[in-house]
Amino acid sequence: MPISSNGSAALTVAAARRIALGAQGFAAARPSGPPTRRTLAKVLDTTKLLQIDSVSAVVRAHYAPVFSRIGAYDRALLDEMAWSDTVRRPRELVEYWAHEAALLPVEDWPLMRWRMIKYRHGRWAGLGRHRDEKLADEVQSVLREFGPSTAGEIEKHLELDRPRAKDNWGWNYSETKVVCEQLFASGELSVPKRVAFQRHYDLTERVLPAEVCAREIDEPDAVRELVRRSSAAHGIATETDLRDYYRLKRTQTEPAIADLIDAGELEQVAVEGWDKPAYLHTAARIPRRITGSALLCPFDPLIFFRARTERLFDFHYRIEIYTPEHKRVHGYYVFPFLLDGEIVARVDLRADRTTGILRVPGAFLEPGHDRTRVAVELAVALREMADWLELGTLEIGTRGDLATALSKAARIRVSA
Repeated sequence: MPISSNGSAALTVAAARRIALGAQGFAAARPSGPPTRRTLAKVLDTTKLLQIDSVSAVVRAHYAPVFSRIGAYDRALLDEMAWSDTVRRPRELVEYWAHEAALLPVEDWPLMRWRMIKYRHGRWAGLGRHRDEKLADEVQSVLREFGPSTAGEIEKHLELDRPRAKDNWGWNYSETKVVCEQLFASGELSVPKRVAFQRHYDLTERVLPAEVCAREIDEPDAVRELVRRSSAAHGIATETDLRDYYRLKRTQTEPAIADLIDAGELEQVAVEGWDKPAYLHTAARIPRRITGSALLCPFDPLIFFRARTERLFDFHYRIEIYTPEHKRVHGYYVFPFLLDGEIVARVDLRADRTTGILRVPGAFLEPGHDRTRVAVELAVALREMADWLELGTLEIGTRGDLATALSKAARIRVSA
C-alpha cells in the first residue's frame, strides 16, 4: 500500500472521491424551501466559479451546476446576480477568463489583474495579433457616450461596415468585435449584461465597484490565492488539478502549493493508484457517504478536467460536439449521471423548447452497476430536469444499453 509523505497509509480512491464530492457541495442537503440568491451564493462558495459556454442544446452551462447541487431554482436569480446591479441588490458575479469564460465573484476580479496585463492584446496575443489602438479608443468613446452595447451596436454608432474575418471556423469576428474582446480580456471593458446570450460591453469602472477596480494584487499573491480557492473547491487534488481550475501554469502553482503547505493549509498525501502526489485541503472533510443523484453538465466544475474525472471516478469522458455525427460514441451533448457518489451512466440530452420535449436520444450504463436501479433513479432525475426546464414530456430514444430499461422506468414509449 502506498505511503503518504507523513508516513501514514494512503487514502483510498473512494475516500478521495468523497472528499472531492463534499468540497463541490454534493454532500450537503438540498434546500428545504425555494432557493434564494443566498442559496445560489452558497453554491458559488463551493464551486468558486461557473463556466460559461455558448452551447444551448439543453440549458446554458452556467445554470446547470447550480441545478445539479440544489435542484430546481429560478434561473432569473443567477441572471440577477451576474447581469443586474442596483443599490438594493448589487452585482455579485462578473464575467472573466477564469477557467475558460466564467462567472466568478466580483471580489475575485482583482485576482485576475496579472492575466489582464498579459492579455492586453487579447487572449491570443502570442499569435501576433495586436489590437488596433485607434479603434480601441473609438470603441471606448462610444461606450462612454451610449453605455452598454454589443459590438454590432458599436459599429453602427461608428458608422463602420467592416468585413468579418473568414479564416476561423465558427468565430469569424468583425474587427470591432475582436477589439471588444481584446479590451474585455485586458480588463478595460466588462460585461454588465447579456441579452440572448450576446455580450453587452461597458467600461469596467461603470460595471464594478471602485474599490474592486482599484485593488492591486501582484501576481505571486494572486496566484497563491487562486490556488487556495482551487484547493478548497477540490478538497483533494494533484498539482495538475489545481493548475487547471484557473488555467494556471506549473511554474505558478508549484511555488504557491509550497507556500500553502508551509502555512498549514495544504497537506501532501498519497492516494492509492494515483501516480502523482495529492494535496489535501486541511479544512476538507471526508463524508462517510454521499447519497442522492445529479445530472452533470459537460462543463460542471466537478468533471470539466477530464483527467481528474477519470482518476476519481474511473470514468472516461470526452465531449463529442465537434466530432462528426457518424463517429460519435455516446452523442452530441452528454450528461454523466451521478448516483450515491459514483458516475453510473451517461445520457445524451436535447431540450426541444418548440415542442416542450426533453429528448434522450441515447442512454448508456457504466459497467458494474444495477441496470434497473440506475434506470429508475435516472428517470426521476430526468423528470426533475424536464420540470425545471418547463418541458412537459420526456422522450427516450433507442440508442445505448440503458435505453430500454430507462423507457420502462419512465413509463413512456420508446421513440425511434
